[in-house]
Amino acid sequence: MSVTDQTRSAATAPRHAQMLIGGARVDSASGAVLTVENPARRTPIATIPRGGREDVDRAVEAAQKAFPAWSKVPPRQRGRMLLRIAEALEARIEEMARVIAEETGNALRTQARPEATLTADVFRYFGGLAGELKGETIPLGENVLSYTRREPLGVVGAIIPWNAPVMLGALKIAPALCAGNTMVLKAAEDAPLGVLLMAQICQEFLPPGVLNVLTGLGEECGGPLAQHPVIRKMSFTGSTEVGKIIMRAAADRIVPVSLELGGKSPSIVYPDVDEDWVVDGVIAGMRFTRQSQSCTAGSRLFLHKDIFDSFLGKLQAKVQALKLGDPLEESTDIGTIINEKQFRKVCGYVDEGLKRKDARLVFGGLPPTSGPLSEGYFAIPTVFADTSNDWRLAREEIFGPVLVAIPWTDEAEAVRMANDSHYGLAAYVWTHDIGSALRTAHAIESGWVQVNQGLGQQMGHSYGGYKQSGIGREFSLEGMLDSFTQRKNVTVNLTVPRRG
Repeated sequence: MSVTDQTRSAATAPRHAQMLIGGARVDSASGAVLTVENPARRTPIATIPRGGREDVDRAVEAAQKAFPAWSKVPPRQRGRMLLRIAEALEARIEEMARVIAEETGNALRTQARPEATLTADVFRYFGGLAGELKGETIPLGENVLSYTRREPLGVVGAIIPWNAPVMLGALKIAPALCAGNTMVLKAAEDAPLGVLLMAQICQEFLPPGVLNVLTGLGEECGGPLAQHPVIRKMSFTGSTEVGKIIMRAAADRIVPVSLELGGKSPSIVYPDVDEDWVVDGVIAGMRFTRQSQSCTAGSRLFLHKDIFDSFLGKLQAKVQALKLGDPLEESTDIGTIINEKQFRKVCGYVDEGLKRKDARLVFGGLPPTSGPLSEGYFAIPTVFADTSNDWRLAREEIFGPVLVAIPWTDEAEAVRMANDSHYGLAAYVWTHDIGSALRTAHAIESGWVQVNQGLGQQMGHSYGGYKQSGIGREFSLEGMLDSFTQRKNVTVNLTVPRRG
């Protein structure tokens, strides 16, 4: 091997990232590792510890040891630490964005950089809310003082997915720590590098053990965390199936849970808005530029029959103008699916749609088997037209860029189809008629309904699902208070006889 080849090999060799336990970077107790892959090239970029039960025990012990002192830090002082973390994260947005793009396949310009920016905003938002950890007085009479306190729960366990890992990790860490808890968080094994970088930045400002981050497989690391007897709360974001497992484990110990789970979100378009801005909103709501790997993706498009073909024509022109390519290139709009398993799952749904007699392929289809896009897990944005809301592609969460368009003529029928799902996370309504918009928004069974916009979550927005899309709320003050504090009532008798 030449000197040049050796240099190139060293530069491209997978790096090794470590977990954070008790303020120190550590490997797994077993020494086992997992490989993190770049999904755009299908090449290894890093190794991470394959954490197990012993590592969970170490992390929980560190968090338990740190809790008494951390819970007694004045809330505003905790808030100042979070604000300093926000500033440090903001200074490293570009570094963080490139890590996110490389490991998730999310495009740098459209997804990874906005995620890194929002992550800093999450810490800034919750750092500013530290003074709101306050109780109330209860008027029980002049001779009684009765008041409530907001107290932390203790050691909180958290598990996050891979689709927006750093932002979702921040949404667990910042409110939990602001409220005075300590945390053990398990990162997704497919996209842990940005989370570990965020943890390293946090550790520059936090006492050892307040935040601990593990890497490993769900059954080997996440399971023992959810079942650990010291954990006083589990906060989970991921699939509905795994959420049920987390909830069962918590039930055995009567431990509260917050669950942000799956979705199959409806988007209802009225006949008066066959317009470009609505097409743009539907594209945004479908999260095409995140490969639709989002639980809020508006993947069921209920289009009024009068504008059905016209709207789909506009949608095709705009979606097919988006550039699918290398996530690290500034010109790329759409990146890759996270891994081979998910890629094959998405392709399986597309193949099923192509074989369905009642479905019409509007555009898209299976990915190419040759050329640059065949080198990564690139899924082609795909839209099927069908008259039914009852087939798999219209009912199951695909977590890929596959949209089903269904015509409607009666508003009540559109709402009925929108609600005919065990999911209830997000929904979208599009019309110039504000009366129809609000009537429909109120009738839809979802925790978040947007009217005439397809934006992502905003800080301060109380975000969470109905039905099997979850329990609890995030992104907000009430989410922090409900998820990461417990209320204690203290009642004092003021008429105790004087001594002597």
